Amino acid sequence: MNIVELSAGRILVVKPDFGEDLIESIKAAAERFNVKVGVFWAIGAVKNATISYYDQAEKKYVRLRLDRPLEILSCIGNVSEFKGETLIHAHIVLGDRGGEAYGGHLEKGTEIFSGEIFLVEAKGLTLTRAYDERTGLNLLKI
Repeated sequence: MNIVELSAGRILVVKPDFGEDLIESIKAAAERFNVKVGVFWAIGAVKNATISYYDQAEKKYVRLRLDRPLEILSCIGNVSEFKGETLIHAHIVLGDRGGEAYGGHLEKGTEIFSGEIFLVEAKGLTLTRAYDERTGLNLLKI
């Protein structure tokens, strides 16, 4: 186990515009305010969504497209750097009008109906990601 201690910095409240991509909105806010490391959560609703599931045996993401209105029941994630670029890693749970839930990694292609995002900057260390041979994932380096 590796552990690092960070302190909380600024807290940003982000209100994406109708029709914006959710993950791109989070990335744009982080880049605009130069947040290199942070955590966030979001609530609201989407017009449609793209999520994915990581198949551990195949070491690849399997995408699922949901072309209907959904509520954001939970969306949490972090901000780090990968190859010098801002990387947003988010998991999301979405619910439909019948109470069915869908969850996975948030992907591009998730269009906002209405959203509220709280982004908390973390200070004390720059977190980057690197490829991990065992899992096939780009994991945090700490």
